[in-house]
Amino acid sequence: MAKKRRKLNKDFERKIYSSKKNVELVLAKIYDIDDEDIQKEYMSAFTSVVSLYDELKEDYDRQGFSDNSEELLTNYKNGFNLFESEFEI
Repeated sequence: MAKKRRKLNKDFERKIYSSKKNVELVLAKIYDIDDEDIQKEYMSAFTSVVSLYDELKEDYDRQGFSDNSEELLTNYKNGFNLFESEFEI
């Protein structure tokens, strides 16, 4: 049986790329924190955002654009916004 092709969406790919850059930027800022305790606190809080991004990226790589894609993006954005509201970075 032939494998079904995944549906691609250029606009969604740009959003994923932008999300990746945001995650990388925040991680870089966290790694620049000199106080080890504060760095660990920030990293522990940001881990959930990284997980949400990874889930979004893996789902798109595996299935392409689907009904679930927008929900995963919204979950990532909400997690990122919550992190930004609780931590100054």
